[in-house]
Amino acid sequence: MRVRCAGGIVHDGSGRLLLVRRGRPPGEGLWSIPGGRVEPGEDDAAAVVRELREETGLDVAVGALAGSVDRPGPGGVTYEIHDYAAEVTGGVLRAGDDASDVRWADPAELRELPVTPGLLDALASWGLAGL
Repeated sequence: MRVRCAGGIVHDGSGRLLLVRRGRPPGEGLWSIPGGRVEPGEDDAAAVVRELREETGLDVAVGALAGSVDRPGPGGVTYEIHDYAAEVTGGVLRAGDDASDVRWADPAELRELPVTPGLLDALASWGLAGL
């Protein structure tokens, strides 16, 4: 079974990347791009707006597709993840929903953090390695 997911790639004014620490499986305790499942009746952009508000407290405007990856999940599930560029339009940064923490990370910090498998490779393949 395939599960469609959407995430938001957000940078601050200093070029740092917005990350959440996963509070639940898969990837519990690891840092990743904020996002999650696309709910019935939602398109990817609506899912990105909802997930970022739930996980980070921030409101965003969704831009172009940055890239897509497939990741294995439990019980034979494949997560089909579509990450979009997004820009903060409001809100207050705070961890919420299934995120145990939220932060901005510059490229050096990103490389030192425990991140979800394949995250750095995906960002590099999308031309975002240097953020």
